Amino acid sequence: MARRRPKGVLGLGWACIESAATGRTEHLPTSQDYPESVMRRISFEAGGGLGWKISALTTTRERPAPLKIVVVPGAPCWAEYWAPVLAALPQDREMIVVDRPGFAASEPATCVPDIRLQALALSPLLQAAPGQKILLVGQSYGAAIATVLATKNPKALAGVVLLSSFLGETGPTARWLVDTGMRVLTMIPRDLRHAILEVSGQAAQLVHMQQALRRLNVPVHVIHGDADDFAPIELARKLVEESHSKAPMRFVCVPGANHFMNDGPVDVLMSVLECCIPTAPAKVPLFKLPAFPALPALPNLAWFGHKADTHATAEPA
Repeated sequence: MARRRPKGVLGLGWACIESAATGRTEHLPTSQDYPESVMRRISFEAGGGLGWKISALTTTRERPAPLKIVVVPGAPCWAEYWAPVLAALPQDREMIVVDRPGFAASEPATCVPDIRLQALALSPLLQAAPGQKILLVGQSYGAAIATVLATKNPKALAGVVLLSSFLGETGPTARWLVDTGMRVLTMIPRDLRHAILEVSGQAAQLVHMQQALRRLNVPVHVIHGDADDFAPIELARKLVEESHSKAPMRFVCVPGANHFMNDGPVDVLMSVLECCIPTAPAKVPLFKLPAFPALPALPNLAWFGHKADTHATAEPA
């Protein structure tokens, strides 16, 4: 029987400690609960010539799906926590969830606090198959990174989803975690240490997110749970109200959802993401033939065919 994965903020902290103690880079992997015909782990070289190996978890498809969902998680960053969502995707969707630089099985071993550098490293994720569109999802701290990443190849994008966006100010739970972590920074595991360093220094990075939003010409969907005690929902709503983007931005509040929507009921997150996928427009013909008057009814020639058949089958006298 598969082990139950720890949930919530305290569960994430315990996963860091347990992984460091056992020498694992993964955090209680849930992808091992599924066969490789459903999902598999891959790696690719970071963009920008950085030379890092980036690890990711992806769905297994025989051929490219029409829509590719790219997920940039928050901090700590573990693709494994998205495994149930990958397993629930229909065959006409594919998903790849990355371990961001400095986390889990991805390089480097040091923290990468610059969101522009993170976006550059993850730019190969926006490579699309012919005719394929991409829905880019940034979760929590990953929302700012995904916004900058979207400017690397906007033509491939069907939209950008900012899920539970962390925008420089902590809620009560995150504030306690960051304050406590800063006091014992040299004593805690790498992934937890990098997460605290990222979160505590993000405010100065948000100017790059705002600049990217002004350049984007694709729909941006800001999704936030009203029970989020990690990233204040008011900041997400304010982002939509005050951002000046070329394409429309919309704000969606999910009742009862906390900061970790991917850790809750899969069907809730699936329905949220499906609402962000644009429907194909009806095909309009380049030209329309003029209407012709109806032709007059032809005479009934059944008697002719009947006579011919009778003559052909008659026996000789």
